[in-house]
Amino acid sequence: MATEHVKCLIIGSGPAGYTAAIYTGRANLSPVVYEGIQPGGQLTITTEVENFPGYPEGVTGPVLMDDLRRQAERFGADIRGGIVTKANLSKAPYSFVIDEEKEITADTVIISTGATAKYLGLEDEKKYAGMGVSACATCDGFFYRKKTVAVVGGGDTACEEAIYLAGLASKVFLVVRKPYLRASKIMQERVMNHPNITVLFEHNATGLYGENGVEGMHVVKRMGESDEERYDIPIDGFFLAIGHKPNSEIFKPWVKTDETGYIITEPDTPRTGIPGVYAAGDVADPHYRQAVTAAGSGCKAAIEAERYLSAQGML
Repeated sequence: MATEHVKCLIIGSGPAGYTAAIYTGRANLSPVVYEGIQPGGQLTITTEVENFPGYPEGVTGPVLMDDLRRQAERFGADIRGGIVTKANLSKAPYSFVIDEEKEITADTVIISTGATAKYLGLEDEKKYAGMGVSACATCDGFFYRKKTVAVVGGGDTACEEAIYLAGLASKVFLVVRKPYLRASKIMQERVMNHPNITVLFEHNATGLYGENGVEGMHVVKRMGESDEERYDIPIDGFFLAIGHKPNSEIFKPWVKTDETGYIITEPDTPRTGIPGVYAAGDVADPHYRQAVTAAGSGCKAAIEAERYLSAQGML
């Protein structure tokens, strides 16, 4: 198996990975970036992005990611297609296998593999991706001002998203599979008392319909042990809030993670506790999950990597 050694390896792309590549490139660290299974990250399947600084007219997700990618390349980042399939962080230099066919070792590592939103698994979720289906109310809620939307989920995140959307949309349906909310008591009270939110307990969304985007959802309401009622609800937007899965699996033997799999870093830093290994973006962020916060954490990780290499006399 061919082997290569680099000063700085960035695993994953998206705003965190590309920003880390910009900063490490400008610091002459000759970073190598493996873009992973979804080059550019989740934003490549997002249409309009209106809340990323520097784009007063808004920008599409793919264009934003391409801009960041080209900026990283301008400063010497070596951006490659490929997936890291194995990792060994037991000792430096750290070792990785790419696509099961090449080994790469690195003095510093920035993990920016992101988190994948959980979906219900409906075919219509793919069909209407970017056309009314979203997994981020903060990202896309603005497009549904004075419209009707549905949020799927019953935990704190779903309640937060429903309340956020209720400040923009004229009507929010919260679709809850169980006969109760799993959210904290204060979140339950806020949802139940909000005039713009209607909670649909014991409901499941089974599909979506619409000509050029989402115009409504098919739902099933459980009625007792064996009975059910099927009907349609007109909506303009369909928001998933049933959680995210951090893409951290191959790193778990070495880095600390929470019960969901988010990498735990030292407070207010991207440091993982392993010297020279940092985590940036959504893989280490269960709270905000925004492009701009991911970019900021990529910047922090890059600065930490440069300082670590300098302290080790490797520059």
